[in-house]
Amino acid sequence: MTYTQPAASWKQGLPLGNGQLGAVLHGGIDSEIWNMTEVTFWSGKPERFGGSADPKEKLAVMREAFFNGDYVLGDRLAAEQLEPEKGNFGTNLSLCDVLISYRDDGNELVRELDLENAVGTVTYRSSTGVKMQRETFATHADGVLVSRIKGDKGGSVSLTLRIQGRTNTFDAWLEGQDKLAFRTQATETIHSDGTCGVWSEGGLKAAVTGGQVYGEADAIVIEEADEVVLYFAAATDYGRKDDGWKAECTAQLESAEAKGFERLLRDHIADYQALFGRVSLDLGGSDVFAALPTDERVRRLRAGEAEDNGLIALFYQYGRYLTIAGSREDSRLPLHLQGIWNDGEANAMAWSCDYHLDVNTEMNYYPTEVSNLADCHVPLMNYIEQLAEAGRSAAEDFYGCEGWVAHVFSNAWGFAAPGWGRSWGLNVTGGLWIATHLKEHYEYSLDREFLSRQAYPVMKEAALFFLDYMTIHPQYGWLVTGPSTSPENSFYPGPSEQGEQQLSMGSTMDQMLVRDLFVFVLESAELLATDEELQQRLSAAIELLPPLQIGKRGQLQEWLEDYEEAQPQHRHFSHMYGVYPGNLITPGGTPELAGAMRQTLLGRMLVDELEDIEFTAALFALGFSRLHDGNQAVKHVRHLIGELCFDNLLSYSKPGVAGAETNIFVIDGNFGGTAAIADMLLQSHAGSIHLLPALPADWSDGSYRGLRAKGNAEAAASWKDGRLAEAVITAYSDLETVVKCGDRQVKLRLEAGKRYRLDGQLELIVIETL
Repeated sequence: MTYTQPAASWKQGLPLGNGQLGAVLHGGIDSEIWNMTEVTFWSGKPERFGGSADPKEKLAVMREAFFNGDYVLGDRLAAEQLEPEKGNFGTNLSLCDVLISYRDDGNELVRELDLENAVGTVTYRSSTGVKMQRETFATHADGVLVSRIKGDKGGSVSLTLRIQGRTNTFDAWLEGQDKLAFRTQATETIHSDGTCGVWSEGGLKAAVTGGQVYGEADAIVIEEADEVVLYFAAATDYGRKDDGWKAECTAQLESAEAKGFERLLRDHIADYQALFGRVSLDLGGSDVFAALPTDERVRRLRAGEAEDNGLIALFYQYGRYLTIAGSREDSRLPLHLQGIWNDGEANAMAWSCDYHLDVNTEMNYYPTEVSNLADCHVPLMNYIEQLAEAGRSAAEDFYGCEGWVAHVFSNAWGFAAPGWGRSWGLNVTGGLWIATHLKEHYEYSLDREFLSRQAYPVMKEAALFFLDYMTIHPQYGWLVTGPSTSPENSFYPGPSEQGEQQLSMGSTMDQMLVRDLFVFVLESAELLATDEELQQRLSAAIELLPPLQIGKRGQLQEWLEDYEEAQPQHRHFSHMYGVYPGNLITPGGTPELAGAMRQTLLGRMLVDELEDIEFTAALFALGFSRLHDGNQAVKHVRHLIGELCFDNLLSYSKPGVAGAETNIFVIDGNFGGTAAIADMLLQSHAGSIHLLPALPADWSDGSYRGLRAKGNAEAAASWKDGRLAEAVITAYSDLETVVKCGDRQVKLRLEAGKRYRLDGQLELIVIETL
């Protein structure tokens, strides 16, 4: 990613990260700002929100109102019993800003982010003719952010360093002549009361070669140095029971300085490339665009340029880069609404940098497994397990049920109660939706130890909740959830003049998720030879679940009844879960439902007032990909990149949507787009390994290597003129599968540790042992 202009703001800056620390670097020749973030720097605190007395009895009364068609009464009862006060929910705040002022000017500026090495570089020619270079990276191997500033002539580096806080409790001071230390607390007054939050301590150390360095008030001043290396580290008290954390950043800084820049860089690149180097992608197209600045390529795409497939491949690898930068195996929390980065915009409004559980956090991890980054999925697995612990209280307090439940969003403290607004807060399957990532992680890896240790216990407890919570519909005899929402949409239960409603019984999204849950837990229990009584209960419950239904407009029904949509332009269409990431709807297995899903997508897409934001564009691309319509899918990928991304290719939500007052950075579009690109090239959700299932006409030539398929397999493919030329399937577990491409398919019995090479007709060429 290359730019030839200064980054005038955060939205043009380049993101770095090591799974704990995040940084967005912006500025130009005479100054630079590092906006620093830390994944656990959260305001708020743990709280328990007690429900009402006799919750199960009151739930029955509430449901009776809905079954009788009295939605107004049901809604009022839900407000009384299932709507807690906000409390100290909190938000992930920016940590601080590192301010660097250079005593220089010049020209020939180039800013670059090297995705293969995860290094940000700034080069320019100074006014005195010296070629200057800054190289910056956030190393996971050593836990610090490192930057080297030097010129091709000695004595050419002069600068001043300061650290500026982002909260009211920030304090910075000099330690000696070459180190700035700081202490701060994550406090704010929009999402909490301004008194509670995580404490952090950190420092910025300057290692100077040549020249002079001295302290001046709250700054480090460096004059005419040959080279300056900066080291930044921070630690927090999140989850700590003693003060041992306070010494961590000092130890990290001392260790990093002892290793020095070159060794830190080598270790960083080796650590990073072990993940990033697993996948390569070439989508063909003209290569004349590669030399252009990235923002210029985006502008050309916006103007209708369709031949820069390299930009789409770059966007795909950028999504993988952001996953690695934001979510490493040992990260203490997973990616939130803004990844691990934060420009402060979402903190200042009704949103929060939190874990939205009604598509956003899920989408953050949609591309992780297929893009060969399963290691980066681990923080989400651990977080789901913690959420399930907290969710037991919510299940008991609000519903009087066993097991666990979580709703529309959560935070660093394991918030699992309903939200403080019925139109969005009563999404009773939000926790279940995020928990399906345990299922996906297992299906890709077939790791039985993970299944028995983490996935099955958590999903079993979720199943116990829904078995206890769900009720029989008196008219249909179906087992249904409710009251709940179809996130975050609304409907007319009767004539529109009677008003819109949000709550109902048995929304389609709920039923899809519950069916997947019950089937997965049943099959897992059978595999693990455990819980025979639960197996029987699940088998009986599955038979009572509602079928998916097609409405009067030919669309997939979003609710149990064929209600009229009050907001046909709405950004959410959660019942798409059945086609992506689920497999309840497939073109080959359920063609009528697939047609209804297509009608749903077209109906939403063609509304003039569509809430056009980043995750909606990604959903369109994913939906059409699963329906094998690559030409439609790529149109939405291009729209996402060209219309819904800043110059730095980070995705955003437009003003006016869900209260946004400006273009608000939300990272799920990056990951949703990444997932869609991979899905167009490889699908394995429907019991087969489907090569090039939604290849657009514009991607006529290309290749990929390293994409993962469910069943613990890996795929590579090359194609010419839109036709498969060769494919390679590598098995890491024994697997019986069908490999498909176009109208051809072949059954294969794969053995672990062997590679199967196929020609363009799917004829087996050779089997190789790894």
